Amino acid sequence: MRVVMFGYQTWGHRTLQALLDSEHDVVLVVTHPKSEHAYEKIWSDSVADLAEENGVPVVIRNRPDDDELFERLKEADPDIIVANNWRTWIPPRIFDLPRHGTLNVHDSLLPKYAGFSPLIWALINGEPEVGVTAHMMNDELDAGDIVRQEAVAVGPADTATDLFHKTVDLIAPVTIGALDLIASGQTEFTQQDRSQASFFHKRSIEDSRIDWTWPAEDLERLVRAQSEPYPSAFTFHKGKRLEVLAAVVSEGRYGGTPGRIFYREGEGVVIVAGADARTGRNHGLAITRVRTEGGRELPATEYFTAMGGYLTNQP
Repeated sequence: MRVVMFGYQTWGHRTLQALLDSEHDVVLVVTHPKSEHAYEKIWSDSVADLAEENGVPVVIRNRPDDDELFERLKEADPDIIVANNWRTWIPPRIFDLPRHGTLNVHDSLLPKYAGFSPLIWALINGEPEVGVTAHMMNDELDAGDIVRQEAVAVGPADTATDLFHKTVDLIAPVTIGALDLIASGQTEFTQQDRSQASFFHKRSIEDSRIDWTWPAEDLERLVRAQSEPYPSAFTFHKGKRLEVLAAVVSEGRYGGTPGRIFYREGEGVVIVAGADARTGRNHGLAITRVRTEGGRELPATEYFTAMGGYLTNQP
């Protein structure tokens, strides 16, 4: 099939590479310009560079809503558009243009975690598995019929970076497998159960801020979700920003006020956590490694030279 690809960052790069390695013919690539957004500088393999290296024409757009692009797409005469990590709305006149419509590739197990940063949100929420879904695009974001979907398990110590590497390897088989089904003439696919749908916004620095009223189990997953190269989870100590690089749920249960720097346990320093911490039924978050506002990285047991005081949400 003649394929036009819309994509960005490493997800788009992997999708384009899979298409180039397949029997399908990539006739045009549409991608975004480089971004300074903290999350868009991560996993930033260039779709434009890969296309140009392989002699595929490239169009760069923030939004695909202008007449010039529409004419380029009509001239390309695609059988299908394949999109992965396209960051803005694609209008119906574009996604309905190809003979077989538009196939969107999304890094979640739809219908759950539509929208943005699905791996990070899924890890924070304790999901047992994550994956990649190829679905037909319609008027509602990430809501079209599922053509192919594959899942991988979330390990007990997995970071968001680990999950990225697990799921990015699914892009090629999911994308090409879906295209092969469409090329074979199949037109009926699995409808999404919209009662199970959830839709998440883009993450920002604010979403990495630690709220000590969360249960320790949730905070431990937040720290893993905000692993390098993502912006680290952070709190404030004595008015200065403190990044939490590694932490575990405490073995003991600790009572008091959320955010209290309380007790050395093993290789960590336990911080009281949970909105109902006053009951004494909660585990705490045992921080094991931190980074100071000045960029110094060190074990928490070295940073916290005395117990007492609080970690706070604001300076």
